[in-house]
Amino acid sequence: MDLEGRTAVVTGASRGIGAATARALDRAGARVVLVARTTAALDQVARELRNEPVVVTADLAEDGSPQRVADAALAAVGHVDVLVNNAAAAARMPSTEMDAAMIDGLLVVNVRNLLLLTVALLPGMVERGAGSVVNLSSVSGVTGTPRRSAYAATKGAVDALTRSLAMEYGPSGVRVNAVAPGVIDTDLWARNKAVPGVVEQVTATIALRRWGTPDEVADVIVFLASDAARYVTAQTISVDGGQAHTLDLYGGPV
Repeated sequence: MDLEGRTAVVTGASRGIGAATARALDRAGARVVLVARTTAALDQVARELRNEPVVVTADLAEDGSPQRVADAALAAVGHVDVLVNNAAAAARMPSTEMDAAMIDGLLVVNVRNLLLLTVALLPGMVERGAGSVVNLSSVSGVTGTPRRSAYAATKGAVDALTRSLAMEYGPSGVRVNAVAPGVIDTDLWARNKAVPGVVEQVTATIALRRWGTPDEVADVIVFLASDAARYVTAQTISVDGGQAHTLDLYGGPV
């Protein structure tokens, strides 16, 4: 999984899975362009990297931000070999409490601007006859999860556009895949973890009986970015400890 001499753009790179992915790509030899809203947090991640990282501060909820990010990345590193679309917005609430503005906000970040950033960088990959795009999906896009209907809809769209782009750009040598994390122990879970019983209840739904780590998701992303996955495209790979594809009828060890 050697990425020596390659360049990568990682959105949402200031924390969690995005930061872990930036570190993993850097360890594999890639020069990483880190994208997120907060410069200070990006700078902190960049200080951990060794291959001349580039920081691009941008809010991918804003109109025009995909093209600005693409232009900044290309100006800094010349070309992009790997794109990791990790930035996303999330919402968890009863579906009857959703409104149009909230749904539109999720669609803008998770689908529209993800796709616009991708198509802004695809021409360079096509020109060189190689490239890898890795989109972050979710267990919510793979299986039914309650109080996440709008968020799940965006991740289902990510899976669908992944397959479509893979078919469209495969003849040009560009691979497009998605990774669907399950319950990953990041700061986003801190509030819910504090609720008594939540950790135990959630853990019981996971075949491996533990939560995942950002590094475990990042390792799969690096695999998909590398030549080790040179014949893998149009896939959504679950990194969820078996959560989306198993059912424990007994509630514990058999």
